[in-house]
Amino acid sequence: MSKIRVKQEESLSIKFIHQMKVGDNRRLDLYFFLPKEMGIGPQSLNEEEYYHSAITGRRSYYSTGLHLPLVQSRFASQKKRTIEEFRLYLNLFAYQFSVAIENDSKELAQIEEPENFFNSLQDLCDLVSQLLKKFRRNEPSDPKWKSYFENADNYLSWFCEQRLLKLLSTAPRSSEYSVVLDSAIALCRAENEHRETKRYNSQQTKDDPNRISNKMLLLRRLIQQGVVLKEEMKTLGTGLKKMTTGFATAMVMLVVSALIIKAQGVFSGLTIALVLTLAVIYGFREIFKEDIRNALWRLIQKGRPKWSRILRDTNSHAPIAKQLVWLDFIKTIELPDKVAEILKRRHRQNKLDAEVLHYGIHTRVTQKEFLAGYTSIQEQVNFSLAPFARHLERGKAKIYKEQEGKISNDSVERRYQINLILAVKDGKDAVQYARYKITMNRSTIIDISQSELPEGIAAIE
Repeated sequence: MSKIRVKQEESLSIKFIHQMKVGDNRRLDLYFFLPKEMGIGPQSLNEEEYYHSAITGRRSYYSTGLHLPLVQSRFASQKKRTIEEFRLYLNLFAYQFSVAIENDSKELAQIEEPENFFNSLQDLCDLVSQLLKKFRRNEPSDPKWKSYFENADNYLSWFCEQRLLKLLSTAPRSSEYSVVLDSAIALCRAENEHRETKRYNSQQTKDDPNRISNKMLLLRRLIQQGVVLKEEMKTLGTGLKKMTTGFATAMVMLVVSALIIKAQGVFSGLTIALVLTLAVIYGFREIFKEDIRNALWRLIQKGRPKWSRILRDTNSHAPIAKQLVWLDFIKTIELPDKVAEILKRRHRQNKLDAEVLHYGIHTRVTQKEFLAGYTSIQEQVNFSLAPFARHLERGKAKIYKEQEGKISNDSVERRYQINLILAVKDGKDAVQYARYKITMNRSTIIDISQSELPEGIAAIE
């Protein structure tokens, strides 16, 4: 089973990453146990709105050796390949390189200890420098091929410089590591000089932050061509929802019609009493029509996937994978037995006092081989917890202490703990599990830690 990683992405977001190969059939479920004191539930958080606004994904081809300090040997054998193949391999390397630097720099930015930060920064600078040198040694001489190489080189040079400068702008202050700082700044200057020497960007573009930013976004999209998969999303149950609406309306009208007939039998002729009675009946119809429709739709949709997604190769348009997606609040009694056992053995109170938000995704990868050079596809899904944070209370409590007759106090922030249980099933293999604790407050995620599972429960490798 492929390793699945869950980690912090930004101050208020988490992500999971995994890879899938040809023919894989994987069901992945995440159960977020939200303490009821957070005030988050079906009444305060709309699942569909949360899905479209706070859950983002990126699915692309993936090749192993992402962080190895060498360029894949495919570049060394350019003459044996077509220009289309060269462009695909170039894009694959450039895209994975930029994603790796992006991920590493985000993780580095979360390190607060100066010694660990600057040691990691030095490692990152060495890796960037080495990769870029190896990459440029294989610059093609053919003008038709060279334009693709220059676009990738221009973007990677600028992107690495920007990520390093961003890290330096928030680096811990310490005079002990001036050598590392000078080394990082020298690398940034060298990359800027490299782009100047190659005349990649006009002076007008360099002088305008908007122009240079938009140009680099365009270059990134060009690099993603053939690597990032095209997604075709479809909302499921649209027709069924219309039928549910019609049925609910028919049921309400049946009751309303019966009440109207009954009222006409009670009141003889058109009287004020009859008019008032009809007004009350129609008023109740408007009040309960939506509630009945929503309750009926939730009952019918329960357990059904809400969206489907087809992933296609951007060049051949061939389908690479098909996915079904679930997102809904479920009751604790509806949890799978193993999930309930994990939660019960660790924290009984969470089972009783938590709302459960379930996210599921079922992926079937094509049986056909990918394009030459591609070994698997990688999926990265980000969950923003900002919609959760909006419901949280700010810490107002204080802790008092006495020392030598003087009383002082410290402000205490309000923290909340979300339990996350991850369940993965590959094909006919047994389901494997992982459990995480997410500690957060209103402004940031403080910690994400993985917890041990009870004996007898298979853990994700």
